[in-house]
Amino acid sequence: MKTLTGTVTSISGDKTAIVNVARLWKHPLYKKYVNRTKKYACHVEGIQLEIKDKVLIQECKPISKTKHFKVIKKIED
Repeated sequence: MKTLTGTVTSISGDKTAIVNVARLWKHPLYKKYVNRTKKYACHVEGIQLEIKDKVLIQECKPISKTKHFKVIKKIED
């Protein structure tokens, strides 16, 4: 299963968090590295999250129309 590391940008509802995942991408023509970000709606259970927390998310079976990931743990900095 796919696991990603990201930052919580929003907490919507009781069990849903929006996580922003950034990755580096190399442009094929200019050979320059560019930041790309993607937002994932994640299922949260039993973890207290705040905005700007770093979390580890993992792919799971679809929970709703947009939620296909769940928060595994909060990463301490």
